[in-house]
Amino acid sequence: MNKGKLYLTTTLPYVNAEPHIGHALEYVQADVVARYKRLLGYEVFFNTGTDEHGQKVWLKAQEAGEEPQTYADRFVLTFRELVKILGLDWDNPNFNFIRTTDEHHLSAAQEFWLRCLANGDIYKKNYEVKYCVGCELEKTDSELVDGKCPIHPNLAIEIIKEENYFFRFSRFAEALTNFYEANPDFVKPAGRFNEIKSFVAHGLEDFSVSRLKSKMPWGVPVPDDPDQVMYVWFDALSNYVTALGWPENEKKFNDWWPAIQFAGKDNIRQQSAMWQAMLLSAGLPPSKQIFIHGFLTIDGQKISKSLGNVIRPAEVVERYGIDVLRYYLTREVSPVEDGDFSWEKLKDSYNGSLANGLGNLTSRIIKMYQSYEVPEPKDLISASKWLSDDFFREYCEALDNFEFGKAMEFIWTQIKEADLYIANTKPFSLYKTEPKEARKHVSYLVSALWRIAVALEPFMPSTAQKIQTAIKTKELSEPLFLRKE
Repeated sequence: MNKGKLYLTTTLPYVNAEPHIGHALEYVQADVVARYKRLLGYEVFFNTGTDEHGQKVWLKAQEAGEEPQTYADRFVLTFRELVKILGLDWDNPNFNFIRTTDEHHLSAAQEFWLRCLANGDIYKKNYEVKYCVGCELEKTDSELVDGKCPIHPNLAIEIIKEENYFFRFSRFAEALTNFYEANPDFVKPAGRFNEIKSFVAHGLEDFSVSRLKSKMPWGVPVPDDPDQVMYVWFDALSNYVTALGWPENEKKFNDWWPAIQFAGKDNIRQQSAMWQAMLLSAGLPPSKQIFIHGFLTIDGQKISKSLGNVIRPAEVVERYGIDVLRYYLTREVSPVEDGDFSWEKLKDSYNGSLANGLGNLTSRIIKMYQSYEVPEPKDLISASKWLSDDFFREYCEALDNFEFGKAMEFIWTQIKEADLYIANTKPFSLYKTEPKEARKHVSYLVSALWRIAVALEPFMPSTAQKIQTAIKTKELSEPLFLRKE
């Protein structure tokens, strides 16, 4: 059952440092939706990659005593590895990893520039502005706290005074407002959508889209002006269309675009306003939808090298496995507000909900299923057929709205109900006197476990596969989750 094509993309993280667990949140969220949509019958194109230009990367390369390209080539390997560490479906033919230093992206970004220029939306002027290197964004006084960027208070605000190209952002206020009104679910959650609508309603200011090459040479060359390079955001945002082979491959672009985009709350302005105005300027359709998530803290503190609280996803996977990390990020972390990670919380949740909960339930059901010689239930059908059943309506509505925790709670409600069913019917005792009745109860439990496994597929694909295999073979070779002491 093919429901059509769907394009999902994450933002592209800078290669100015190795990825940490904060990066993992967005990757896993996007992968869960990609797997869910595939189960429903969609063909999914999944795009991620690395943002490799801009002042932040250039400065880090200088600190390392390397050429920017050499530096980027080295760090991009850590993000390619992250894709595998998190269990993303990276070997799917429609999985794409783009680098903003790719030759095709460079030429396509220049074509995007030329189309905006031809439509009168790029012009040159002298200006002076306050600038945060951490955000790679211009800042107004009202956005600063005690003269510092609230997101990067450790970095000094720079004053940029030079002649640059500007994008005529102010021209698109009415068009964006009309687009938002016509698409009430364009930004999720609703609170973030209200935030960007308010931002646009207060008036838009044109923003700089280039830098002097003599001051910051690491960027895509501006067409027909050897003295300027593109501002990193203008270059990077266009990856969402260049990843589809735009502008040469019109068929592929038309087949897949527009995209559902995942981004952090520090990206809301760039993704849902700046990028949409750029698309309109270039004569391309706006994005399909944008989901904005919160930040991840460690033990309640911002992730920071200076605090020594940077946790690599590989560390969690080494101790607990891929599926446990995916479980924590989707069940224990809010999908929209700032969430928190701690080793203690992970251990408690692992022991309580996975080892004692899902793992113990699976072992009990498979043991009775095997020992009582229960025939395989006839309703062990494919995931796409199960998910179209009304039983999964709450689960599907949650995932359609990016409510990952709510979908996970639906699964754990089924786990609790199966445990309660065992406690009430006691098939292990009933089998001694009424084996036929006991087998009927176990058959029901096997079907319930199969439904749980189906719902787990997007979140914990390896665990879901182990459960389904155990049901098909009537054998669980080892416990799914061993308790951690």
